[in-house]
Amino acid sequence: MSAERYTIDTNVLFYAVDRSAGAKHDLAVEIVNRSVDRACVLTVQALAEFVASVTRKGRVSKADAVFQASGWLALFPVAAASPTALASALRAYDQGRLGIWDALLLATAREAGCAIALSEDMHDGGKLLGVAVRNPFGVGGLPDDLRALLGMT
Repeated sequence: MSAERYTIDTNVLFYAVDRSAGAKHDLAVEIVNRSVDRACVLTVQALAEFVASVTRKGRVSKADAVFQASGWLALFPVAAASPTALASALRAYDQGRLGIWDALLLATAREAGCAIALSEDMHDGGKLLGVAVRNPFGVGGLPDDLRALLGMT
C-alpha cells in the first residue's frame, strides 16, 4: 500500500463549496484541485454524504450539489463499500472505536489502497486498518507531510 494514496472525507468536500467557510474553503478548494492529479480516491459514501449535507444545510441547491458530485465522480477514481468493508466497520463500531459512517469510510479507503484519509471529523493521527486520519485544518496550518502529499512543497 502506497503512503501516497489517500481519500478525502465529506467535510473537506463540503468546505470546497462552502464560500462562507473562509480559510477552510480556500484550503479545501486547493486540496481538491491538487488531488485530481494525485493518488486520491474518493468514496461513494463521501460523495453521497456531500450531496446530502450541502443541500440539507442550504450551502448549494440540489442541482448544484448533484452537478458538483457528478464532476468529482468523473475526475476521481471512486471506491464503493464492499461487504468486507462493512464487516470491518461494524467491528470497529461495535468496539466503540469510531462511528459507523467514519469506520465505513476508512474500511472502504483501506480496500482502495489508501494509507491516509483527510478529515476534520475524526481524531488526527488515529488509525483504523492501517489508514491514518489527518486533519488538514489543524492549528498551525497544513502540516508539512500533507503539503508534500498534495505536491505543495
